[in-house]
Amino acid sequence: MQKRLYDNKQLNKLIVVNKPINRSSNSYLNEIKRKYRNKKAGFSGTLDPFACGCLIVAFGQYSKLFNYLKKTPKTYKAVIWLGTVSKSLDIENIDSINNEEKINEELLKKEIKNLIGIHEYYPPKFSAKKINGKRAYAMARNGEEVEMKKSKMEIFDTKFISYRHPFITFEATVSEGSYIRSLAQILLRKLERVGTLSFLNRLNEGKFKFENEKDLNPLEYLDLKENIYLGDKSYFENGKKIQKKFLKIQEEGEYIIRFDDFFSIIRIDKDEVKYMLNKVNLN
Repeated sequence: MQKRLYDNKQLNKLIVVNKPINRSSNSYLNEIKRKYRNKKAGFSGTLDPFACGCLIVAFGQYSKLFNYLKKTPKTYKAVIWLGTVSKSLDIENIDSINNEEKINEELLKKEIKNLIGIHEYYPPKFSAKKINGKRAYAMARNGEEVEMKKSKMEIFDTKFISYRHPFITFEATVSEGSYIRSLAQILLRKLERVGTLSFLNRLNEGKFKFENEKDLNPLEYLDLKENIYLGDKSYFENGKKIQKKFLKIQEEGEYIIRFDDFFSIIRIDKDEVKYMLNKVNLN
C-alpha cells in the first residue's frame, strides 16, 4: 500500500524555514509540505536558487495572511566576487573570471556605509519581475529582449564584514522589493570595479528569522491595529453582517478582531464593515 504523503485535516501553522543553496523556493516548499504532511501551504518572499536563508511558510488559513504580515525591513548577508562577470549578476550565469586590483579597505568601508539611502536602479533581467505577464527571467533565459523599468529601493543600514581579496562580505538592511544583486552593482560602480554576487543569505524579514522552524503566533506579526467588537461573538462565528456602531474604533481602515479561539480581519470603509478574513482559527 502506498504511504499517504499528506493529511486531510486542516493545519494552521506559521514558521520560518532555512532555504538551502541551489534549490528554488517552490521546490523547497514542496519538501516542507511533505515534511508536515499537508499540501495547503504557501511562502512569502521568493529567494533565488543560488540564495539561501529565511523563507516564511504558512499552512492552512494562515497562508492567507501574507499581505498583512510585518515583513520589512529585510537583512541580507552578501559576498561579492571581484573580477567575475555574469549575465544574471550572480554565479548562475558566469561569462568570465578576471583578476581585479585590490581595493583600499578604508575606501571600501566608506562606500559600503555610503549605500545607506534611497537608490534608483534597474532590477536584474534574471528576476521574477513581470513584463507583459511574463517573468523577466523566463524571457532572459529564452534569449528574448528584456527591458526593465527603473525601481527604487531604500537601504536602512549596512555593515562591513570582511575583505579577503577577491571577496567582499557585507550586510544590508533594505526595503521591500530590493535586489541585492543590483545593490552590489551600485557598490561596484562606486569602487570602479566589476564583479558579481557569489553568495546571498537572507537573515530576516522584519521580525521573522530562522529558529529551527518553531511555531509562530501570527497575531505577533500582523501589521494591523487591534479593534474591539462590542456585540455578540456569534455574528463573527456565523459570518453575519457587522455594524460599525458595535466597534470600539470606527475610523476607516483595516483591523484585527480577536476572540479566545479565532480572529478576524475587517475593513471599515465609510459606514460599511467588510470581512477581509473571517474566523481564522488559533491552534
